Amino acid sequence: MSSETQPPEPFNRQARRIRRDRAAAAFGEHDFLRAAILDGIDERLAAVKRPMHDFLDMGSFDARFTPAGDARVARVDAGFAFARAGGGVQADEDRLPFADASFDCVVSAGVLDQVNDVPGALTLARRVLRPDGLFLGAFIGAGSLPVLRSVLLEAEAPRAVARIHPQIDVRSAGDLLVRAGLTLPVADIETLSVRYSGLGRLIDDLRGMAATNLLGDTPPLTRATLARAAEAFAARADADGRVTERFQIVFLTGWAPDPSQPKPARRGSATASLADALKNAQSQS
Repeated sequence: MSSETQPPEPFNRQARRIRRDRAAAAFGEHDFLRAAILDGIDERLAAVKRPMHDFLDMGSFDARFTPAGDARVARVDAGFAFARAGGGVQADEDRLPFADASFDCVVSAGVLDQVNDVPGALTLARRVLRPDGLFLGAFIGAGSLPVLRSVLLEAEAPRAVARIHPQIDVRSAGDLLVRAGLTLPVADIETLSVRYSGLGRLIDDLRGMAATNLLGDTPPLTRATLARAAEAFAARADADGRVTERFQIVFLTGWAPDPSQPKPARRGSATASLADALKNAQSQS
């Protein structure tokens, strides 16, 4: 008799919980990335005119997300310390412990890039939303940390190993919204550049925001490797002795399905053909 085996998960769930707990006490000293993400989410939320009363903060960190007015906010975080600090529940984002149709808005600020089952997490977010409820998310996406990636590869050549986990690009992120059953999907990207005086400061920030590598079976960095990476990092400094590192923040917006939402045009319902449009454009050029 044959039995199906589940593929191994990319991220170590227990290591993630431990690192979030370690980061909790001093998170406020390293929270610039989540602060930028929350600014972007607040901006997008402000553009929504319909009233929202029940929010889920999915990956709550220090519970800084606070919508305006008298809204109620439930919080969930994979780390015990963050969950306790926000008066929330400890749980992974792809294992949400909430009933269907419980919230008007689900916010996920800065965690989806560390979730094992991102499609599952988005599907659960859609399920806990009420009809026409809003999902707003953001995370570190593809193209982030190019300097760190480069110096680590250089320091460990010719036997470099993966130390920065795979990152989701903005197009794939939009596809994930559709796959999860969210409607009116929008995915866009913003760049945040940060200047560092040395590799140690960058690593301190990543540890302080619980954003270090969670890939399983990755051997620890040796002191010699870190020294070579620090030297390679310093070699990239500008005239002021600083190196610019880049974070690409992918923002996601989607809605739980509802009959009141605008529908895409039915195929074949267009009143003008593409050929005619091209002819008109050519005649005007």
